[in-house]
Amino acid sequence: MTTLLEQLDRDMGDVVQKARRSLVQIQSGGRGSGAGTIWHSDGLIITNAHVVRDRSPRVCLPEGDTLTAKILAQDARLDVAALAVDATGLPTVDLGDSRVLQPGQWVMALGHPWGVSGAATGGVVIGTGAGLPDAPEQGREWIAVSLHLRPGHSGGPLVDAQGRLIGINTMMAGLEVGLAVPVHVVKDFLRRELGSGVLRPVAVR
Repeated sequence: MTTLLEQLDRDMGDVVQKARRSLVQIQSGGRGSGAGTIWHSDGLIITNAHVVRDRSPRVCLPEGDTLTAKILAQDARLDVAALAVDATGLPTVDLGDSRVLQPGQWVMALGHPWGVSGAATGGVVIGTGAGLPDAPEQGREWIAVSLHLRPGHSGGPLVDAQGRLIGINTMMAGLEVGLAVPVHVVKDFLRRELGSGVLRPVAVR
């Protein structure tokens, strides 16, 4: 008889596999590599601004193709950047709602820590919003999570238990405390910089 733990284990494995479809690796000017998330099937990718800065990034897609990306927009204060690659029909991530997150909810961070491709780590939400005590800048909205983000996680997806994007992995703020940019902040950034047409990605099933 299948135990509850075994079922949970399979479910979490399915969540990771689903989220990995939209996970990319980003290299920028020999500064190491970070991660990104495919937002739109026509080549729009979201990552951290500190992953790309003002260099010409290269993006390795989930199936292994490596393409040169164009930086469409970036905001150093929010630490968010939008990239474009010349590709269509890419698998996108489903979007969650970062505004309804509650402390204790299970989340998973994906990326390429220390060069381990497509690695996942899990934890729970500590808190959300502006004014979190461990946040590096007051007045900004964050998701604080009890997991260890490492070099290579930056720019990758933070997903909920259903595999929906709720944030962009950004930095450590203390021992076993990671910070992510909430997905509703990313939406506002895209709306401001690129227009509302990019806010409804169509997932490739």
